[in-house]
Amino acid sequence: MIKKVFVFAVILFFFKAIDAQNAEIFSPLNNYSVQASYQIGYVFPTNDFVRGVNAERDTIDDFQTFSVKILKQTTGEKLWEQLYNYPEYGLGVYVADFQNPEEIGNPIALYGYFKAPFYRWKRININYELGAGVAFNWKSYSPANPYNIAIGAPLTVYLDLGANAQFQLTNRLFADIGFSLTHFSNGKLKSPNYGLNTIAPKVSLKYKLSKKPINFIQQDVPKYHPENELYVSAYTGIKNILYDSLNIDASEKYEGESYYIFGISSVFNRQISYKSKIGIGFSMSYNGSVDAQVAVDNGELQVTPGPFIDHLQISLFPSYELVINKFSVMLQPSVYIYRKKLKNQTPDFYQRVGLKYNMFKNFYVGVNLRAYKYYISDFIEWNLGYSFL
Repeated sequence: MIKKVFVFAVILFFFKAIDAQNAEIFSPLNNYSVQASYQIGYVFPTNDFVRGVNAERDTIDDFQTFSVKILKQTTGEKLWEQLYNYPEYGLGVYVADFQNPEEIGNPIALYGYFKAPFYRWKRININYELGAGVAFNWKSYSPANPYNIAIGAPLTVYLDLGANAQFQLTNRLFADIGFSLTHFSNGKLKSPNYGLNTIAPKVSLKYKLSKKPINFIQQDVPKYHPENELYVSAYTGIKNILYDSLNIDASEKYEGESYYIFGISSVFNRQISYKSKIGIGFSMSYNGSVDAQVAVDNGELQVTPGPFIDHLQISLFPSYELVINKFSVMLQPSVYIYRKKLKNQTPDFYQRVGLKYNMFKNFYVGVNLRAYKYYISDFIEWNLGYSFL
């Protein structure tokens, strides 16, 4: 408790020190703010490591975090800003303590942030928020750290989804109270990779860098006329598998074997509003890890790929795409309609979640996380696509 009080005392002192200066030096930054957040919450018991199979022989079921963000408040200069009720976006730094630094470390994340109101009143907003980035400073799985099956690589993805209520305390000081769900994973680039999943309440203080009030621009929104779209993309990825039951050299056992994945995907969309696209699509991939035959020769792992047809997988999926200016967030619950039947394979139903950025006319780049059981990563798809409008 003393530590928490101290953290907020430092934050308040920082804001007060800024306010004591000539605020007009920040006038070019009228739409910018600094926000500090604190969380203490719960770690979901999704793997043996956090359930207590670790060096401490204790569950890892709580954590705390501190984060700082630089935010820009949109004003409606572009139509999408008004459509999303004048959101904020920016960059943040996140530091976490999982109460086990010897086996987990103290991860640090750098991420992009987006917050938009569900409802906006004069001094209160009800918001949703999204954060995505990379996390490092882990103590990942290794021969010296054999219990940490949650984090298999020193670099992971950071994903955060939450909601909050924001209260305007003064002309420049705001308080947020809410919660967020956070996921850490390396997308199976290195096994093991069961990931860490958390939920926690969040309290935040935000300080606006200028006293000048923000004026929101209102413009007439033209009626949207639905449009059809067909896009085709090519993707690639890597999936790492450990063969820890084989009698091979220790360093090779912990390194595992990485397999390449290639594929194409196509989606027919109907954009029904400025914000939303719905559609149906298919994916066909070559997964090198499927039916790969492994053997040991003089303590070394020997891998023989199976027949080409055994590596092919075909999926169908409905698609939803949330359009935020040049970015899109995609949700595609998918099912395999063709693949070789094997023992202990992943479920037929899997989840595909992605981000897409439209670079210039018709071309886009993107990244999708393919997962199953909603929290276990299978692999990451890196996409390059073309849209036929």
